[in-house]
Amino acid sequence: MTALYTSVQSILTIVLIIALGYILQKKGWFDEAFGGTISTLLMKVALPASIFISVLERLTLHKLISISSGLVYGFGAVILGYIVAFILVKLLKVRPGRRGTFINMFVNANTIFIGLPLNLALFGDKATPYFLTYYVVNTVSTWTLGAFIMSWDDPTKIAGTGEKTSFNWKKLLPAPLVGFIVALVFLLLNIPFVNVGWLGFAKNTLDYVGSLVTPLSLIYIGIILAKAGFGAIKFDRDSIVALIGRFIVAPLLITALILMGIHAGFNVPSLEAKTLIIQASAPGLAVLPILANQAHADEEYATNVVTLSTVLFAIVVPIVMMLIQGF
Repeated sequence: MTALYTSVQSILTIVLIIALGYILQKKGWFDEAFGGTISTLLMKVALPASIFISVLERLTLHKLISISSGLVYGFGAVILGYIVAFILVKLLKVRPGRRGTFINMFVNANTIFIGLPLNLALFGDKATPYFLTYYVVNTVSTWTLGAFIMSWDDPTKIAGTGEKTSFNWKKLLPAPLVGFIVALVFLLLNIPFVNVGWLGFAKNTLDYVGSLVTPLSLIYIGIILAKAGFGAIKFDRDSIVALIGRFIVAPLLITALILMGIHAGFNVPSLEAKTLIIQASAPGLAVLPILANQAHADEEYATNVVTLSTVLFAIVVPIVMMLIQGF
């Protein structure tokens, strides 16, 4: 019951903020440029700030070393997820503009806004180190290969103009990834920041700016829904397969790797196994429509799968919890 209650609470919060964006767009509060402005603000300012401060608040060098063994399962599942998703993109002939979102749905999850509160409710603070394992994996995956795939899937590069599009090397190092790298440098060099009293103003600034990410991302989803209409929410083939990837393939891959580790004689605590599997089952990234907008991709498809995965998660959580009781 705890899992169901917590997931429903998180999902209702998300749905209400999406509804706010939808209603305000319908009322004409936002001009045509507002969505693009949100997208740029989040990608270049709020997300780097959020990632930088959350890494320094949740991780220490000692914690990073202590969770290193669990990273093997996380990164192993992520690599396999990319492989499976790429194969399906080819087999199903997923069209340009959808491929990046399709692949990211298989691999990358909403760990902070939904995954963290759910994990605390289910397993308490003692599971935090295992949550951090998945958080590191998910963050690295999202802002390296995940973000690169979204920019690679830009349909304006593929349109048959007969011209070669020059590669933008800046897209290999998106601003959110820079935020993560800088945070890691602070950790590795043991540079104090979060708990330094005289730097409180800087920490608070980053906290406030970073806190814009979730509400603005969800308002943006509401704006896209308002522009597209509710007819855009549908269970088409690409959406169904992407949801299967998020809720079935991703948890199964990490479960298989954990079972292989146990069979090979490695000690995998029950709490670690459950935490990793639950996090692998979380909904799609709320920022996927933002990434789609930046890549001139299919925002309506990205909005569709993120919305559906978020709503369906209330059904998925109790099922996953029941299936992993044996660990």
